[in-house]
Amino acid sequence: MTHRPPQDPHPPVADASTASSATTPTPVKISPRVLAENAEPKLVQIGGRARAAAAPTGAKPNASALADDVKAELEGKRGARFWRSLNELADSPGFRAMLQREFPRHAAEMGDGVDRRRFLQLSSASLALAGLTGCAKQPLEKIVPYVSQPEEIIPGKPLYYATTLVQGGFGIGQLAESHMGRPTKVAGNQDHPASLGGSSAQAQASILDLYDPDRVEAVRNLKQIRTWSALTEMLGQRMQALEALEGEGLRILAPTITSPTLTGLLGELSARAPRMRVHPWEPLRSDAAHSGAEAAFGRPLDVVYDFSQADVVLTIGSSVLTQGPGATRYARDYGRRRTVRDVAPEDATMNRHYALETMVTGTGAAADHRLALAPSQLDRFAMIVAAKLGVQGIAMPAGELDEKHAAWLDAAVGDLRAAGARALVVVGEEVSSEVHALAHAINQALGNVGTTVQYVEPLAIEPTNQLASLQALVDDMNAGIVDTLVILGGNPVYTAPVDLAFTEALAKVKVRIYLGTYDDETAEHCHWHVPESHDLESWGDARAYDGTISLMQPLIDPL
Repeated sequence: MTHRPPQDPHPPVADASTASSATTPTPVKISPRVLAENAEPKLVQIGGRARAAAAPTGAKPNASALADDVKAELEGKRGARFWRSLNELADSPGFRAMLQREFPRHAAEMGDGVDRRRFLQLSSASLALAGLTGCAKQPLEKIVPYVSQPEEIIPGKPLYYATTLVQGGFGIGQLAESHMGRPTKVAGNQDHPASLGGSSAQAQASILDLYDPDRVEAVRNLKQIRTWSALTEMLGQRMQALEALEGEGLRILAPTITSPTLTGLLGELSARAPRMRVHPWEPLRSDAAHSGAEAAFGRPLDVVYDFSQADVVLTIGSSVLTQGPGATRYARDYGRRRTVRDVAPEDATMNRHYALETMVTGTGAAADHRLALAPSQLDRFAMIVAAKLGVQGIAMPAGELDEKHAAWLDAAVGDLRAAGARALVVVGEEVSSEVHALAHAINQALGNVGTTVQYVEPLAIEPTNQLASLQALVDDMNAGIVDTLVILGGNPVYTAPVDLAFTEALAKVKVRIYLGTYDDETAEHCHWHVPESHDLESWGDARAYDGTISLMQPLIDPL
């Protein structure tokens, strides 16, 4: 069988001019500039036409010569043709050489590849060099066996310990997995009311903090390592001087504290130094919720939700399923009400979720009906919901709604009214205190208090406006009143609002003691830096979102 080359679908009409050009090559015109750079250019026969050969290696490409090559290549051609660049279209020898050398480097010198002999030579050399790296003398390491082998430790078989991790000051019951005395994973505790077997991303990542090599390992004073006895001696001297002044000048800056044990210790310290002050500061916590409760009830209260009893849920700017002390439990209860497979027929009723929010959240993404609003509209829409549900003292805001928003609100209010005591309205912490007060009034009007909403006494000590408390501390430091400041965790130099000028005020304190995990910004501006133990390294306790007291037990000695 004879192979025939593919023919042009549109061959040019043959005439005298084309016939002569096909037999006798016609030299192309070359600009004087090209002649000057490449004296006596050599003509090559390509595609039935003659053109100048590529410039010598190292010479810069000439635009006029490239244009002439492209024009000569296209002349007399018909039909579709594709190329990636003009150099490829010109198909010059320089372009071909570039393709051969581009991938990999020096591929042209390698020829057709590596033969078997050369491959064995390279492999032998690699193995020999790898063996040389193992000739270094390793330090002596001694393995000390157990004097008394623990019965419960079996190599390869993990042990599980019930403990508590603290997030935002509130405890969440977890199960810590341990291999040969080393914690390796954290999972939810099915018997803990704040977990029910669930675990958050922060809890899963906490095991990485335990083995973080950047953790501070020793007590430091002015960047110099000191002993614990030196720290104890310094604290004893400071307390003697402060007790003489009844604690005047002593301030403690701490994150949210719910631990009964730590609360008792602070009470004992306050009895010895009655003028001491404790200032709570949690950067990711808003004071709007407590302010809204004070406006509604006359005193701060914490709200506990029961999503397992909620048939209709309305969230207003809230990420209650992903953020907050009860997020893990709320997500579990909410998810169970969204599952209708493999459940009893009486429990196969899904809840309905409406979400009003100004940005995309995990809670809003799970909603059946989500309405995106501008931040300036959130308060107005909350007032419309309260007015439609008949909350006393709330009038319908002025202004007309568009048809889409009006239909959405009518459907949400109708479902909330029909659900009654099994309805639930939740407001996010970032929303204004006025909307929080409205939510309390709406839940009261729906009659769901005691069913899907419960109010408990504040679980954290010093349930005050944290931003106002931090401002008072800064004012005292600027006035020279604060003699000794003890910072229990956190990183206030970094997290404090910039307009408070916390760093400048901190520099005016005579003695600054910081309990922290890392050598961060706050440690940079404190005299003493005390390493903080991980939750898996220390004993302790904390309250869960609903007030449940949870114990912490160490799984390993402090690293």
